This record gives sequence, C-alpha cells and structure tokens, in this order.
Amino acid sequence: MEKEDNVQVGMDNDFNKVGLIKLLVIAIITATVWNLPADVFGIDGLTVVQQRVISIFVFATLAWLTEAIPAWATSICIIGIMCLTISEKGLLPFQGEDAGNLLMAKAIMASFADPVIFLFLGGFVLAIAASKSGLDMLLAGMLISSFGKKSRNIMLGFLLATGLFSMFVSNTATAAMMLAFLAPLFASLPAESKARMALTLSIPIAANIGGMGTPIGTPPNAIVLKTLNDPDGLNMGIGFGEWMLVMFPLAMFLLFLSWRLLLILFPMDDTPINIRMDGQTKMDWKLWVVVLTFALTVVLWMIPTEYTGVDANVAAVIPICIFAVTGVIKGTDLGKIEWSVIWMVAGGFVLGTAMEDSGLADAAIKSIPFGSWSPAALLIVSGLICFTLSNFISNTATVALLTPFLAIVCTGMGDKLNAVGGTSTVLIGLALTASTAMSLPISTPPNAIAYSTGLVDQKSMMKVGLTIGLIGMVINYVVLYLVAKFGLL
Repeated sequence: MEKEDNVQVGMDNDFNKVGLIKLLVIAIITATVWNLPADVFGIDGLTVVQQRVISIFVFATLAWLTEAIPAWATSICIIGIMCLTISEKGLLPFQGEDAGNLLMAKAIMASFADPVIFLFLGGFVLAIAASKSGLDMLLAGMLISSFGKKSRNIMLGFLLATGLFSMFVSNTATAAMMLAFLAPLFASLPAESKARMALTLSIPIAANIGGMGTPIGTPPNAIVLKTLNDPDGLNMGIGFGEWMLVMFPLAMFLLFLSWRLLLILFPMDDTPINIRMDGQTKMDWKLWVVVLTFALTVVLWMIPTEYTGVDANVAAVIPICIFAVTGVIKGTDLGKIEWSVIWMVAGGFVLGTAMEDSGLADAAIKSIPFGSWSPAALLIVSGLICFTLSNFISNTATVALLTPFLAIVCTGMGDKLNAVGGTSTVLIGLALTASTAMSLPISTPPNAIAYSTGLVDQKSMMKVGLTIGLIGMVINYVVLYLVAKFGLL
C-alpha cells in the first residue's frame, strides 16, 4: 500500500509540473491577445471589454483543449475572470469610461442558476433515487432478460437498455452499471469469444448514442437548446417533447444500426448466455415513490407547455421536492450529483452571455463577410471540427466553445442557411455530432470505463468508434435537414 501511495504521489507531482507549464503558456497567450492592438481583430469598433471577452474565449479554448486544469475548473475561472475584469462590480482598474459596455455581475453569476441547470439537477436526482431504490437494476434486468439467451440478442438487449437509461441518467453512471452486469455473463463465454469484446464495446456506444434522445441526456444538448430557445436571441421555443419526438426515434435507429455494425465487425456464434441479475431491489413504499415520481416527471417533460403551463425546467424541480420531503434522497446524497458537469454547462452558458451582452456578437456579425460563406461548407466543416475535438476533449467543452460562435455565424448568414435546413440543423448537429465522437478511450467517460476493463484494445475501439461515429454523424445531419424541411423541429 505504501509503495502504491508513493507511486501516486510521484504521478501527481509530474501532473502538477506539466499542468503548471501548460497554464503558464496559456496565460502568456491569453495576455498577448488581451493586449494586442484592437485593429488586429478586424472587427470595427471593437471595445476594450469585447477584446477581453475574446481573450477569455481563447483562455477557455486552450484550457479545455490541453486539459491543463480540470474542465470544470476552467468554467469556474471563466466566471471569476469575467466578474473581476468585465463586470460593473469588477476591479476598478478594469472599469473606466473607455472600457465599453460592462456586463452585469449578477448576469454572469446567474449562469450557474440558469433554468436549464435545474433541468440537469432534476435528472441527476432521478438517477440517484433510481439507484438507491434498485429501480435501475429492476428495469435493466426485466429488459435484458426478455431478449433470450443468444449472444447476439443479448447484445441488442444491452444496447437498448443502456441507450434508454442514458436518456435520463448520467452516461457515465449508466455505463458503469451496465458493465457491472457483464461479469456474470462472461462466465458462459469462451475466453477467445469475440462476443466478449462486442458486448463490452456495446455499452459505451449505447451510452453515448442514448444521450441524444432527451434534452437532459447529455450536457451538449442543453447548451444548444439554451442558445436556440434564448428569448433575446433565436427564440425557437423547442420543448422537451419536441426534442424527443425527433431524437428518440433517431437514437433508437442508431442503436439498431450499431448492433448490426458490431455483428459485422465482430462475428459471433449463437453461444447461449445465462443471465443472472443480482440486484437487491426491495418492493417497498420508497420504490413506488420513485416509480410514480419518475413517471410524473417524464410525462410533464413530454407534454407541451401550452397544455400544462409547466415547462421542462420547472417540472425538473418536482422530483427534487418529492424525494427531499419523503426522505428518498438524504443530504449526503447531494454529494453524488455531478457538480463538475453543472459547472461545465454554466461555463458554456456564460461564454454565450458575454458575447451577447458585451455587443461582441453584433460587432462580429457586421464585420465578418458571412455572405461569402457556403451553407453546405459551414455544415460540413463545423461537424468535422466538432467530431475531431470531441474525440480528444470533453464533448461539453467542445460544444460550449463552438455554439456561441456558430450562433453568430448562423445569424449573419440569415436565409441562406435554409438550403441546409436552417440554424437548428447547424447547432443541433453539433450536439449530436459530439455524442457520436467515441473513437478513443479518452473520448468519453463511458469509453474510458469500458477500456479500463481490459477486455477492449484501443485499435478495436477506434475501428468501431470511427465507423459508427462517422456513419452516425452523416445520418444525423440528413435527419436534421429533413426534419427542418418538414417543420417538425
């Protein structure tokens, strides 16, 4: 144990040294951009505050790309730097009459209390309650056991179960839970069976794809919806039910397609597998509270607001209240909420807020010749950039970086974008593309968990991830184009 601790300390020291070097380089680059002459940026009338926003955007990009500090820490730094340097409550040396339009500190801080944040909190609380009550094990066991004993059918069951859970529960938590179910199954398979690798790979694939199905399935969905529904911006009013109407069938189709592709890439025989679920589900009143609350919340999420008066964000508060009052969720359970994800989402929101409130968005629209841009080129290039970045850094960070910029570009292009389905095709395409980027162990937490089992090699993961990811990206954009043309979203 002492030896392991010493090794860990050594690793931490190396990480700190590398991280410090990265931070110093990022700080130098950010400071350089901060102090460049304004005319270098090619934006007419660029103010001091707007240049600071560009510098903060550069800092966020480099910090998220290099992972010099944790992604959530980058978001906290973004909020802190903005409060101190571009808000009306910031340090006096950064204010002054010639600074430009200073942001409201309250608006910057409010990014952490955005209504969409409560949507995520509701999703996390539902996941915790489902795990505590054993509902997750019960549902997974019921679903998977209905697929028989053939290995190919069992894999389909795992794909569907994982995908469905990932629509409402953390992709990471879902992947960890479903991979735990595999251990007793492998006892029925030969050591050299390709079914072992195929089954293991099916979990991260389904967890990533399943996140597309609902607005709370993955943070990039929330970031994009926030931009599309902003009353002061695009104001498209896309609801929870409208999203699911399109994305749920799309996710299910991609899950079936992934199943067929896995069978092609990893041919397997019909070796029977005996399923044994060891869940400890107690049929007590708490389980029924969770079941009924889960059902009520999902129904309210799916019904359009005009019929109930309750939007998805407000509906997400219901499970929080019910579980707190009934004791299903204790104070200690709040520590299980993925607060790092919440901070990541907030960091993405505040970047967009700064670009809008500082006037940088409008200034960029007037200064960049969007009329010369090709809609098809914009769609293809933005998709490929998102896919590439998301394979190396956080999906949330990638979409948080690209969404504010592309929202400006789309606004500047106006009706020209109708040729590819409009702004919704470009921005929602980002969220879906981020979910299909799963080529490497570092691409997503579900990938990392699957790789850590030792049952999957990096070459196989890359082969499957690139195949399913690129095919899925093309299908996503085709579907979004058709959906926009027929006015379904």
